[in-house]
Amino acid sequence: MIPYGRQEITREDIDAVVEVLESDFLTQGPKVPEFEEKVAKHVGAEFAVAVNSATSALHIACLALDLGKDDWLWTTPVTFVASANCGLYCGAQVDFVDIDPRTYNLCPDALQHKLEQAETDGCLPKVVVAVHLSGQPCNMARIKALSDRYGFRIVEDASHAIGGKYQGEFIGNGRFSDITVFSFHPVKIVTTAEGGMAVTNDSALASRMALLRSHGITRDPDQMTREPDGPWYYQQVDLGFNYRMTELQAALGISQMERLDRFVALRHQLAQRYDELLADLPVVTPWQHPDSYSGLHLYVIRLKPGSITPSHREVFESLREQGIGVNLHYIPVHTQPYYERMGFEPDDFPESMHYYREAISLPMFHGLTYEQQDTVVAALQQALAP
Repeated sequence: MIPYGRQEITREDIDAVVEVLESDFLTQGPKVPEFEEKVAKHVGAEFAVAVNSATSALHIACLALDLGKDDWLWTTPVTFVASANCGLYCGAQVDFVDIDPRTYNLCPDALQHKLEQAETDGCLPKVVVAVHLSGQPCNMARIKALSDRYGFRIVEDASHAIGGKYQGEFIGNGRFSDITVFSFHPVKIVTTAEGGMAVTNDSALASRMALLRSHGITRDPDQMTREPDGPWYYQQVDLGFNYRMTELQAALGISQMERLDRFVALRHQLAQRYDELLADLPVVTPWQHPDSYSGLHLYVIRLKPGSITPSHREVFESLREQGIGVNLHYIPVHTQPYYERMGFEPDDFPESMHYYREAISLPMFHGLTYEQQDTVVAALQQALAP
């Protein structure tokens, strides 16, 4: 089976983790701050807070932005459920904005229309989570302009996008958002096994997220509400969580970051080759906005239903039967049973449903060989045949 994604682990990565295993610290040591500094410097952010998953990072980002009861979080339906669930974790209400039919990201025109209506109805969002699907950034300039007008805060869910750029600058620099979140899951561009990070240019947001990731406990006298009893003293000043990243994960991340630019460049080579190999097939290949340099976590094609005989499901199953580990990113969140119980209907977001009925994620990872890529394309040709 050729998987849709997989990690690359080198001897240098293994040695970095072993070095930590032989050290004095397995958690809460020097490697996590080193990893945070490395990522922040690379993307051009002032502060970074490493955690045990991107889901945790989204949660504490929303809490740091004071999202709570009676507030609204908006995001795209075409994302992993965590991009929406983070709002529910905070007690907020969640709604969605349909996607752009070319980028598959949250559509700024749809966002503007929905904001105009929400202003009339008195239910503007407090937070908008802009998801950079497949690694291609959203139209952040438009979203930021709407934020300035309507007063919502912006979280970039860049779980797919580390190493990518928007308007020539690395995603995560904070020019168009309050907080950006990265994922380091094994199928992502760089990995810490499990792990995530929130980056920001706001020192108060960074401090709050750092507090929330570790039980809301501090040993900093400046954050305490009363004088310490002694050198052993700590205080819980907020209701936090155990979302800490381990030293082992951070060491792996530090090692992986050395190869980030190469990883993304290799993905671009593979994507260009896919574009060429698939040019004559009845599929739509990913469109890249000229303002963006995608992280290319995913390579998503869309079938042209009127041009092929097999159904979407038949093509997908044929590829799996031929040993191609295709996937579908994602089932629109608003169609999940949990969200249906909130009153959402499938046709509430028609572009998202059109995408869902046509999309297939082909294998894309920096270790994919040209021979494997040829096998994928041959299998797709066979799957599309009448």
